[in-house]
Amino acid sequence: MVSPADARPEAAPPPSESEPSRPDLASDAAAAASASATAASASMDDRPTVAIVIGMAGSGKTSLMQRVNAYKHAQGKPPYIINLDPAVTQTPYDANVDIRDTVDYKNVMKEYNLGPNGGILTASNLFATRFDQVVSLCEKRSTEIDNVFVDTPGQIEIFTWSASGAIVTESFASAFPTVVLYVVDTPRALNPQSFMSNMLQAVSILYKTRLPLVVVFNKIDVARHETLLRWMEDFEQFHAAVDENPTFASDLSRSLSLVLDAFYKGLRCAGVSAMTGEGMEELFDVIQRARKEYMDEYLPELRARRARRDGETEAKRAEEAEKVKRDLAADSRGEALVMDGSNVTPESFVGEEDTV
Repeated sequence: MVSPADARPEAAPPPSESEPSRPDLASDAAAAASASATAASASMDDRPTVAIVIGMAGSGKTSLMQRVNAYKHAQGKPPYIINLDPAVTQTPYDANVDIRDTVDYKNVMKEYNLGPNGGILTASNLFATRFDQVVSLCEKRSTEIDNVFVDTPGQIEIFTWSASGAIVTESFASAFPTVVLYVVDTPRALNPQSFMSNMLQAVSILYKTRLPLVVVFNKIDVARHETLLRWMEDFEQFHAAVDENPTFASDLSRSLSLVLDAFYKGLRCAGVSAMTGEGMEELFDVIQRARKEYMDEYLPELRARRARRDGETEAKRAEEAEKVKRDLAADSRGEALVMDGSNVTPESFVGEEDTV
């Protein structure tokens, strides 16, 4: 296994004042990662699975990362772990790549006069400008590992709806079979309104990332998740639970459950306990099925988009070349006209105007 010390020195240095603007850097990062993935897309079968772990604060996301790390170590197949939370004080696992080694969250807050959330967002954006280097590190280890796990900030919207989150997601999805794990706090989700909030969040993540999604019900040692699965399979059972406490929110939840019924049918779920390790085998089985979905559905779409983009680029080049040819031909005709009308002088034109 490659130790964290081996990987971390290769992480990108913080951008200096002399570097280009952040939007340009972000564009360059995404373009560089996409370019490095073009040649690699044909060999996706041999590449490790990247699992981007997303979850609300308190869902047990980081504890789950620790459990996953221990589970894979016990199998003799240590995962490659990336921490993207710049504000975490300490992690219960050793990360191979850690954003805190590159960007100092507190200094970012001081330098830009930001609050906690603004500091996390800005630190993430700064790190994303060099994310092609992180993808390169993973590519170097791709023959040695089976899984890459990415721990994201607890402020879910900072990753899901930010430019840095899009860069991270698209960069990985272009280079590796990539899935998203959405971690749910099972005891809290037993409240029908909380359950519906989590399902709406899962829908938004699915449509934002357009990647295979696995809903991971965590903390099943505290409360079992079978009730939640029954709510997803039979909306009438969910309606019965909602009717126990009728409010405006419960009426909204009833309506939304009907809308999401089709969404539930294609959703992959797993129940786990980060505390006891229960459900780890099931989780990795579901991740493997999600990987297959990536290979069968996402990858062909990715290649089709890339082919369309290359075709549009080639067509644009051909159009520009044709335009240059037309301009050159027009210039040649213009020179011939001047030679044929060499006896015409400006004075003759003035004379014609006077005549008129």
